This record gives sequence, C-alpha cells and structure tokens, in this order.
Amino acid sequence: MRGLLCAFLFTLCTTFAFSQEAEIAPGDNLVVEGIPRIPASLAEEVSRYTRGRNAGLLSWHPTRREMLIATRFADTRQVHQVNLPGGARTQLTFFNDSVATGVSYQPRTGSYFIFNKDAGGNGNFQIYRYDFATGEITLLTDGQSRNSSGVWSRAGARIIYSSTRRNGRDADLYLINPSEPGSNRLLTQLLGGGWSVMDWSPDDRKILVLEVVSVNERYLWLIDVATGEKMPLTSRNEQQKAYYGDGQFSNDGRGIYVTTDRDSEFRRLAYIERVTGRHTYLTSHINWEVEEFELSPNGRTIAAVVNENGVLTLRLIDAITRREIPRPRLPTGYVTGIRWHENSRELGFNLDSARSPTDAYSLNIRTGRVERWTYSETGGLNTQDFVEPELIRWRSFDGREVSGFINRPPARFTGRRPAIIDIHGGPEEQFQPYYLGRRNYFLNELGVALIFPNIRGSSGYGKSFLMLDDGFLRENAYRDIGALLDWIDTRPELDAKRVMVTGVSYGGHATLAVASLYADRIRCAIDIVGPSNLVTFLENTASYRQSLRRVEYGDERQPQMRAFLERIAPLNNANRITKPLFIVQGANDPAVPVSESERMVAAVRRNGIPVWYLMARDEGHGFIKKRNADFQFYATVLFVREYLLR
Repeated sequence: MRGLLCAFLFTLCTTFAFSQEAEIAPGDNLVVEGIPRIPASLAEEVSRYTRGRNAGLLSWHPTRREMLIATRFADTRQVHQVNLPGGARTQLTFFNDSVATGVSYQPRTGSYFIFNKDAGGNGNFQIYRYDFATGEITLLTDGQSRNSSGVWSRAGARIIYSSTRRNGRDADLYLINPSEPGSNRLLTQLLGGGWSVMDWSPDDRKILVLEVVSVNERYLWLIDVATGEKMPLTSRNEQQKAYYGDGQFSNDGRGIYVTTDRDSEFRRLAYIERVTGRHTYLTSHINWEVEEFELSPNGRTIAAVVNENGVLTLRLIDAITRREIPRPRLPTGYVTGIRWHENSRELGFNLDSARSPTDAYSLNIRTGRVERWTYSETGGLNTQDFVEPELIRWRSFDGREVSGFINRPPARFTGRRPAIIDIHGGPEEQFQPYYLGRRNYFLNELGVALIFPNIRGSSGYGKSFLMLDDGFLRENAYRDIGALLDWIDTRPELDAKRVMVTGVSYGGHATLAVASLYADRIRCAIDIVGPSNLVTFLENTASYRQSLRRVEYGDERQPQMRAFLERIAPLNNANRITKPLFIVQGANDPAVPVSESERMVAAVRRNGIPVWYLMARDEGHGFIKKRNADFQFYATVLFVREYLLR
C-alpha cells in the first residue's frame, strides 16, 4: 500500500512539475490580458534569437588606453570596463535598471566616472558618481527630478547639467563638483523643458547651451558661468527657422563648430565666429545630413557621421584647412557614438550592420588601424547568412516619393510572402538598416518580409520633408502607409492579403491610425506604447515635454486644432478597427501615459475582436529588462503565427 501511494505521489509530482515547465508564466510585474498561455517549447525554439547582446562605447579613459562600455550580461545594460581591444568586459554597476546614459570618466585622472539612471523607466534620471578606489556609488542629484547628463568643464573639476528640480517642468542649469556633492548650486533659471548643455569654453568662463523649440527650430546661447547671464549666439528668424544641433568650441575659443540647416535643406557642419556671428560651412560638398561630430582634443581634426540615405558613414575633416581627409577604411557597417581619446590619435566609435550587432571599435587616424574592442554574442546564430536590407521607393497619394527598407526572407521560402510593416517613432526619427536582433526570427524562421518605411516627417531627407506631417498635415503621414499597401499589392513576391502593421511610440500611434483607416487591407496590428488620442496625449505627457510636442502635433488648447486631432484620433475611430490588435505598455511611461493604451484596449474590445494587452509595472517607454522583453517577444511570435500566418 505504501509503495502504491509513493508511486501515485511521484506520478502526481512529476505531472505537476511537467505542467509547470510546459509553459512560460508571466512575472507578478506583468498584467496579461487576452494572451494565451505561452508554451515553454516556444521559448526554447526562439532562444537563439533572444540570447544575443550588443555593446556600445561610453567613454575613453583620459590617460590610459581603456574604455567604458555598456552591455548586458543579466537583465539590464550596465557599465563595464574594457582594458584592451578584445579584452574582458568587467562589470562595474549592478542595478535592476539600465545604466547606459551620461557615462563619462573624470577627464583628468579617471579616478571615478559619473552616470545617469532612472527607476522603472520613469524618465527621472539622476546623476551618480562611481569611485574606482572603493566601488562606492554616490547620488549627486535630488533623487526625484529629471536631470540631464553632466558636461565636464575643461579643467575637469565641475559638471553642468539641466534639471527640472524647481517645478518639474523647466530645465534650469546647475553646477556641481562631483567630488563634493555639497557644492551643487543653481546657475540660472530657464523657461521650458527644451534646454541642454553642449560645451564649456576653453577658459571655463562661458557655457554653450542649446534651446530646442521644435525638431526644426533650435537656437544656441552663451551663458556666463560667474553670473548666469545668457545671451543669444544665433538669431531668430520667423520667416526662416533654423535647426542647430551639436555644438563645440574651437580650441582658441574664437568660434564654435555646429551642425545646422540654416540656408540649406540639409544639416551641414559650420563654424560660427563668436564676434561677428558669421557662418562658414565645411560640408557643403556633402548633400546629406551631418548627424553628429566631435572635434579632437588638440583641435586639429573633426570626425563627423553623415547620414547617406539612412546609411551612417564616418568622415574626417582637417580643422585647419577645412578640407575633408580621405575616408578611413572601416568594416562594413553603420557608425555612431564617436568619441576621441585624449591623445587625439584614436577615435572610438560604435559599428553595427545587418549581420553584426553593435560593438565598440577604435580607429588610429595616423596609421589607419582599426581595432575591435568588444565581440558581442549572437546567441549561436550564423549571422553571415542574414539578408542585407534593400532600399525601396513608392509614390504616395500626392505623387511624392517615399522610401524605406525591405528585408526579404531567405530564398528557401517560396511563394508570396506575408509582410510586417514596422513604423519608426519620433515621428522625427528615421529607420536605418541596423542589426535587427530578435526580429530576424520572423525573417529566417517564419519567412516574413520586414518593411521599414520612412514616411513624411522622418529625419534625414531635408527639413522640408521633416515638416510635411506637422499640425493639420498629420493624416498625410498615415496615407503614406496606405500608398505602401498599394505598393505591396503590386509586388508578385509579397502577399497583400497577409500584412501586419506595428510600431513603437509615434509608430504605435500610426499603427492604430492605419488599423482604423485600412482595416480591410491588413490582417492584424501591434501597438507598442503609442498614443491613441493626440489630444489626451498632449494633455497628460510629462510637463517638460508638452511645449515641444505641441509644435509637432499642434496645440490642443486651440479649438480648431483640438477638433481636428479629436476627429483623426484612433481612439475616436476605434469602431473601425476590425482586425486583431495587440497593445504593449509600460506603467511608468512619462512620454505616453498608460491611460492611452487602457482606453484603446477597452474601446476596441467592444468590437468583439481579439485584443491582447501586456503591461509591465516596472517599465516605462518600452520594455528594457530582458525578462520583460522576452515575454513580449514570445507573445508577439504567438500573435504573428495566429493572426498573420494563418
């Protein structure tokens, strides 16, 4: 009898254990509605696509050939130190939340570094100090407000940063010696949330500050460090608004290098004389956008990243002759995050491609030698077989040409292939053909074509194109996707009857709009942290963001604009959404409040169609923690199999 009882209990326990292992249970931090149980076999099947990682350069050590990089070994990206090319990545920070912004060595001794970190994706970044001697971490800001990354003085004793500490809305400027937390003081009060610090003058008496009015209207100011007095460096012109981006003092302090679209469709590298305000353009021969630049510490060489139709390339310019130096020979890929070493010989940068995740590299500009500092794992995948993206173009409703990229599935998938249209956020961002990470699963294992459109309002194509979706022109951006659906219908290799649309942030909003406007032409849709009504979004987004977003979308406080935005709101047209919908949201999102998703879920469910909802209580504007991102991916694979492929 005892033997039978033991056998029964063993069988019961084994069966229970098997049932526990047979599915992936969501964590207590996740709200899961409408999503079926996720079998453990699916997680194992896709595991190679979820185990990869990447690495990005953060800061060079000022006196040694070492660097700080950001990568993830556990659940979130943390700061690591690498002592030589290809060397071990030594983890220094161990937080539950990611640490990947505002990281920089103390610029003289490198005895400590500073970094920014928020909590649970709430966007309220704090500045911390990490001491190498002790491993101790010290909070330098108030622990509550939103603080920008600190910019070091030339002497290396102080940083300046912007903070919403005073009222939660305006970005005032503060000074602090990170070695002395008690030295923190207000430098000057500013109006609005669009202020950021660019650079200190060589004598540390002036600070270059950028005022962001909108994506295409930005101005530069100089602020006196002793008095806090500010004076304009660039003038306003209502007839011809100008964009100013990166800014850095020349080494003699007489001028400032900037990126600007003044007198041009594209953002050029320019030199502004401080006394006269005269602009001299250094890249007029390049008919593309200059995305970023950095002047070498000795002031002799400018490294610039140029956006050539979505492909980011490195250019070098002699700051003395103002002529371009022959292009360096780099591995195939897209360059971002350029950082000069203090020796002015080595330029650090990040490089990725369709076949390689982001990793940190360096270029010796004297010898031309390129060295790879990190080798990120790809989960065991042979990425050399991954397909390269193809540039595509189509005509929209008004005859305007719109472009994007398509990643086609491998040739072994025959017949007309289903497609996923993935709309970028911003809306002023631009899709660039980078490494797709886990999205390669849809290409390589399910045979789905991935299409990434750069609809009107995207950056990289000149300021006129950038403004084509502003205010009352918003619907025209949605129509660009309608025209893309027309293009898909003409392609014999694509199945126009099996199309899914998805996007993050503004891309999520556009996804909802497309789902209501073109419900008869798509199979399903996935919205990730997208506004469902631009009126309520503008009213409830974080106060430091409101003025900037109103310039883009329109001011909902004006009756005519409010009526227009209410009319086109996906939430108010939810009755027209008739295909399955999956919505993903973070509870702590400061940009798009969780209410934007909750209202949309409730409204579409009244249509009697499947609506899946996934919300993480410990995330903000998108899922950052690996365990949450993994669960989202598993659910997305199920959704695609169920509603796109069948």
